[in-house]
Amino acid sequence: MKILHLDKNHPLLIKQLAEAGFSNTEAYSETKEEVEKIISEFDGIVIRSRMDIDKAFLDAATNLKFIARVGAGLESIDTTYAEKKNIHLIAAPEGNSNAVSEHALGMLLSLFNKLKKADAEVRNGLWDREANRGVELDGKTVGIIGYGNMGKAFAKKLRGFDCEVLCCDILENVVDQNAKQVSLEEMQQKADVLSLHIPWTPLTDKMMNKEFIETFQKPFWFINTARGRSVVTADLVEALHSGKILGAGLDVLEYEKLSFESLFTENELPQALQQLMCMDNVLLSPHIAGWTVESKEKLAQVIVDKIKDFYGLKEKEKTLPPSEAYGVSGLGGFFFKTKDPDGIKTWYKKHLGMNTDQYGCKFWWKDKDGNNCSTQWSPFTEDTKYFAPSEKPFMMNLRVKDLKKLLTQLKTEGIIIIGEVEEFSYGKFGWILDPEGNKIELWEPINSAFLS
Repeated sequence: MKILHLDKNHPLLIKQLAEAGFSNTEAYSETKEEVEKIISEFDGIVIRSRMDIDKAFLDAATNLKFIARVGAGLESIDTTYAEKKNIHLIAAPEGNSNAVSEHALGMLLSLFNKLKKADAEVRNGLWDREANRGVELDGKTVGIIGYGNMGKAFAKKLRGFDCEVLCCDILENVVDQNAKQVSLEEMQQKADVLSLHIPWTPLTDKMMNKEFIETFQKPFWFINTARGRSVVTADLVEALHSGKILGAGLDVLEYEKLSFESLFTENELPQALQQLMCMDNVLLSPHIAGWTVESKEKLAQVIVDKIKDFYGLKEKEKTLPPSEAYGVSGLGGFFFKTKDPDGIKTWYKKHLGMNTDQYGCKFWWKDKDGNNCSTQWSPFTEDTKYFAPSEKPFMMNLRVKDLKKLLTQLKTEGIIIIGEVEEFSYGKFGWILDPEGNKIELWEPINSAFLS
């Protein structure tokens, strides 16, 4: 099985693929035309964004089984044509979602506190405290458009702030405990902050234009760590001048080349970009939100794992009954409804000494194999939708060994499965209904998320 690598990535990618039995060829400087002459020799290619994978390329790739992109999106690939040719497409949005969410939060807090302006003034000998008075994120409503890996990671980062988080997505029921899914109209009525976490598609192309901006009821801050071509820069500049947009953090710009490796297609700077560069309430970065030391390694590891999974090369488990191989291994938590969640947490802390925080209380313990484990105790408001569709005032969280395999087994047994599996830094989650309609949350922990 021969793999052609068109971009440099973390060394572990080639190392682990070689250990798994793949033959790796590196072609980091060859042109697209040169690659097309040899691509028929390969079973798979690994890319970032150096070249487009179009129909001509795919027609030349007569033996291609998969394309793996070390990144979140697949817009540099003619995905429709690739799928017609039964070519498996692999991306790695799980690999840099944490990096993107941290960058987005950093931009937002910097805008709120005028750090760019204040830093420049102090360096020039100006000490103006009043003009640099900031605002706080607490009490604000943050709207997230696009609630996949990136949007969910950003919402998770916001859990430490006392703000309302709303999400909007073209898919239904993508919500988790970190946000409330609403219509675009409701978000436009309530949002103080708007953050884009969407792929570039015909639906999202130039989505953020003058008409779209004007539909927001309040002036708002704007963050874009997704794709630059979703925003009409001239309309954004106009809204910044009018005060409709209070400030903008832009990691991506519509003027980028598709390779994301350079910005300008012309020698002269676009007028709208020149204006952005002169604004104190605008932060610009060169498409680096997902470009951290850690994400480089994570992205490569995700790609290795998915390629190995595609070829069925993951280690086989011992043949055990489902309950032993990947079933319930412990109680992960107990969630219940109450009229006054904050009052209940205060009572349990005062009278029973429970170390409660905004989420409830976490009990740490070790299982029989010495693994660090936790059990979560969490009160929810009576109007929570998180327990739905169950009408019971409580919901169990059960720790499991292999969520994917367990859900596959349960599906064959006719068990009702709710929604799709969701993954966070602390584990994977799925939901089922028992015979009485009680919602049960199944949790496969990630051991690295536990305390040592």
